[in-house]
Amino acid sequence: MSQQFTLGVIGGSGFYKMEGLEILEERRVETPYGAPSDKLVLGRLEETPIVFLARHGRSHQLNPTHVPYAANIWALKSVGVKWLVSVSAVGSLKEEIVPLHVVIPDQLIDRTKSRQNSLFDPVAVHVAFADPYCPVLSKLLVEAAEQAGITTHVGGTYVCMEGPLFSTRAESNLYRSWGASIIGMTALPEAKFAREAEIAYSALCFATDYDCWREEDDVSVNQIIERLHTNADNGAKAISHIAKEIGTLGESPCHTALEYAALTQVKDYPPHTLDQVKLFLKRTHPEV
Repeated sequence: MSQQFTLGVIGGSGFYKMEGLEILEERRVETPYGAPSDKLVLGRLEETPIVFLARHGRSHQLNPTHVPYAANIWALKSVGVKWLVSVSAVGSLKEEIVPLHVVIPDQLIDRTKSRQNSLFDPVAVHVAFADPYCPVLSKLLVEAAEQAGITTHVGGTYVCMEGPLFSTRAESNLYRSWGASIIGMTALPEAKFAREAEIAYSALCFATDYDCWREEDDVSVNQIIERLHTNADNGAKAISHIAKEIGTLGESPCHTALEYAALTQVKDYPPHTLDQVKLFLKRTHPEV
């Protein structure tokens, strides 16, 4: 299948399949970084080619630390993805972000500690990441969430923790003191790798709980699961609108993120690293 699937969706907890997707093919992709979380589901939604990937696997067999983020991004890039929407469950760190609301964040704080940091390790590629979410795509996500009738919060900081345990109360209150809006476990290194792959990335972050800073609302898996089904339905409605409008976006500055980013010359890349990153260098170094 030679068709380019420029729109990709990564589904997080509770979002393991795309409702309304006309499935054309399920493709198992082998990547230089190993196997992705699951098969890529290639299909059409609102007449738009779209590729879907379950971040944790369809049976939720992968915890956040062990999601193969690099393999997932490589697989999506290999079928032509230029625009990538993350749908994820998060905890709210602000009273006004009520469970079942959605946040389209504009900033990230990295509190992970056991994950790969760059697709290009060990060579030196320094990609700008001041604004980790694509503003062009984020604007469409806001429009889509509002069209779907979801209470929407525009902007905010996502704290990405390691997991898989939830926060301590001291940690939760610390993140609130920083002014952060939401907390989750999967935005990083996913957002970093998307930027290094020159994929425009943004997120629909659905609140399922108040983390544990509200003592009367300690987070629990049972509580989260009850709300995941509603969030999945809302996510599907928003994605339908995104699929209709994605062709109107033009280009994003994220699509040229590797311009002038490499300090190590390609001739000096270790062979194994070059094999991994050839796909990402096709625009800037077509000779590789």
